[in-house]
Amino acid sequence: MNKQWLWMLGLVALIASCNQNAEPTTENTTETTTEDSDEGFQYLTETFADKKMIRYRVPGFDKLSLDQKKLVYYLVEAGLSGRDIMYDQNYRHNLAIRDAIDKIVAGYEGDKSGEDWNNFIVYAKNVWFSNGIHHHYSNDKFQPEFSQAYFQELMSAVGATLSDEALTAMFDPEVDAKKINQSADDLVKASAINFYDPDITQAEAEAFYANLKANLENERVSMGLNSKVIRNENGELEEAVYHADGMYGPAIQQIISWLEKAVEVAENEAQANALRLLIEYYKTGDLETWDKYNIAWVTATEGDIDYINSFIEVYNDPLGYKGSYENIVQIKDFDASERMAVVSENAQYFEDNSPIMDEHKKKDVVGITYRVVAVAGESGDASPATPIGVNLPNANWIRAKHGSKSVSLGNIIQAYEKADGPGLLQEFSHDEEEMARAREYGSLGGKMHTALHEVVGHASGQLEDGVATPKETLKNYASPLEEARADLVALYYIMDPKMQELGLVPSDEVAKAEYDGYLKNGYMLQLRRIEPGNTIEQAHMRDRQMISRWTIEQGTANGSIEIVKRDGKTYIDIKDYAKVRELFGELLREVQRIKSQGDYEAGKNLIETYGVQVDAELHAEVLRRSEKLNIPPYGGFINPRLVPVIGEDGAITDIKVEYPADFTEQMLEYAEKYAFLK
Repeated sequence: MNKQWLWMLGLVALIASCNQNAEPTTENTTETTTEDSDEGFQYLTETFADKKMIRYRVPGFDKLSLDQKKLVYYLVEAGLSGRDIMYDQNYRHNLAIRDAIDKIVAGYEGDKSGEDWNNFIVYAKNVWFSNGIHHHYSNDKFQPEFSQAYFQELMSAVGATLSDEALTAMFDPEVDAKKINQSADDLVKASAINFYDPDITQAEAEAFYANLKANLENERVSMGLNSKVIRNENGELEEAVYHADGMYGPAIQQIISWLEKAVEVAENEAQANALRLLIEYYKTGDLETWDKYNIAWVTATEGDIDYINSFIEVYNDPLGYKGSYENIVQIKDFDASERMAVVSENAQYFEDNSPIMDEHKKKDVVGITYRVVAVAGESGDASPATPIGVNLPNANWIRAKHGSKSVSLGNIIQAYEKADGPGLLQEFSHDEEEMARAREYGSLGGKMHTALHEVVGHASGQLEDGVATPKETLKNYASPLEEARADLVALYYIMDPKMQELGLVPSDEVAKAEYDGYLKNGYMLQLRRIEPGNTIEQAHMRDRQMISRWTIEQGTANGSIEIVKRDGKTYIDIKDYAKVRELFGELLREVQRIKSQGDYEAGKNLIETYGVQVDAELHAEVLRRSEKLNIPPYGGFINPRLVPVIGEDGAITDIKVEYPADFTEQMLEYAEKYAFLK
C-alpha cells in the first residue's frame, strides 16, 4: 500500500471506531477545551420533529498562531453579523416572527408544562433551524400545532407584537405555503422567497432581466445576484441592491467592520487584497467588484485560513439569479489536503477521458484547488444545516479562466458520521455482502464521491459557442441538472482504474459501496424527507432521484440491476457494477449535452420524468420502515463559540474554543448579539 491509501485507510478506521449508540439529551452544558481528542465528546445533543442537532469539533485550532486565531474569530463574527439577512431573504415576515418567538422563549414565565407549550417550542426550533417559517429542504411552511389565540397570549405576556399580516402568514396554511415552488405556472408569485415583491409575476421578472441584460456594459457580471426586485411608486420594476447604504445596510456595516479587522491580520497580501475587494463590494454593491473579488479570492491559495462569505448560491431563487447570504470559515486540514490534492492534479486526465462529447470537453482545465478543511463557524444559508462540500466561484467564465476552489468540510462529515447509527444500513441493504461492503468502504466511497463531485464534476465541461448561461437556457432546471452532472462525473470516475493507480482507493469495492449507497438513497432513503402526497422540489433531491430512477429503469432492462421484493420490502440488487458504470457514463453524456447546447426541453423532460414525481406506494413503504428506527432525516449543527482572552492592556492575547451543547441557548445568544435588522 502506498502512503496515500494508508492515510485513507486510517481515516476510515477512525470513523469506524465512533460510538454508534449516543443518546440524545437536552442538558444545558458548554464545554471549553483545547484538546482535539474525541474522548467524552458528545456529538448528538437532541432531536425534534424531523431533525437532529449535532456538535462539531475544530481540530488544529490550538496549533494556529495568535494572528491566525484572530483572523478566524473576525471572519466568524463577520459571518454571524449577517445572520438576519438569510431570515429576511427566506420570507418577508421571518424577522418579525422570529423576534416574537425569541422574546417568548427568553422571557415567558407562565406555565411551560402543557402540550401547547411543547408544540410551540418545537415550532420555534423548526424556525431557527430553517432560518424562517418554511422547511429548509421541502420548502413547505411549518404548520403550528397550537392555536393563534395561544400564541397571542404568549406574546402579550412578554410584550411582543406581530402584524395581522404576519399572524395570518403563520397560521393560514394557504398563505405563502411554499418558500420555493418549482412546479407552479408562475414560479415567482407561487414562491414566498423574498427576492421579489409579492405582486411581481414571473413574466415581469423575466422581462425585467432580459431588458437589463440587453443594456449591460459587461455581460459577464452575475446579473441580479445581490438585489431584490421591487415595484417602485410609478409601478415600474427596479432593484433594491444589498450594500452598506442600501438594503440590509445595518447588518452589512457590521460585516464590513469585522472584515476590516480581518485585513489587519491576514496571512498574506493576496488574502488581504481579496478581503479589501470584498469590503468594497459590500460598500458599493457593484457586481464588477464582485467579479474582481472572486478572481482575487480564487487565486489566493496560500495560507491556512479561508472563508466563504456573501450572497452566493442561487438555489433559493426560482429564476436562478439571487444569491443567498452564506458564511463558512475554514482551517486547512494539512494532512488530508496534501493527500487529496492528487485529485485536482489529475483533473485534465478526467476531462480528457470523460464519456461526454469531444466538443464539450475543456482543452485546458485550470486552477482547481482542493482542500479538506475544518469548519470553525458557519452562518446564513450554511447554518444550522450545512453542505459537506463546496466548489466556488459560480461564474463559469471565472472558473474557466482563473480556476476554482473546492473544499470538503472534513469535521462536518466526521460529526455527521459519529452522530448516526447503523439502523438504516441494516434495514435497507439487500444482503450481508452489501452491508459488509458499506461498513468497510462506505465512508471512503462517500468522501471520494464528494471530492470528485466538487473538484472534477463542477469544473468539467464547457458550453458550445453562442450558448447562453444555464440559468437563461435551462431556467428552473439548471440547478438540478448541474448537480446531476457533477454527481455523474463522480459516479463514473470512482470506478475508473486511475483511482487505484493514484492510490486513492484500494479496489473497486469502494465504487461498489458508493453505487449501492447512492442508488439506495436516491431511489428510497431520501423519500423520508418528503411529506406524503408531495412532489420533490429541492434541486439536489431532484438530481439524485433522476439519476437513480433513470439508472434503475435502464439497469433492470439490461439485467445489471434487479429490484427485489421480499417480505413486503423493496431492495436494490446490483448484478453488474461495470454495466451500471456505463449507464452513468451514458447519462452524463446526455446531461452535459443538455447543458452545453442549452436544450431546455430535453432537460425539463429528464427532470420531470424521473426527478419530480414520487412513487406513493414506495414512499409509504420507506416511511413505514424508517419510523421504527427513530433516525431524523435532517441534521444541523450547533456552532462552536470563539471567546477572546483579553490582557491587562485590553488587547487579545488568545482565542479559546467553547462547545455549547444547547441549540436553544445558542439561538437566544445570537438573537441578543446579532439582530441588526429589527
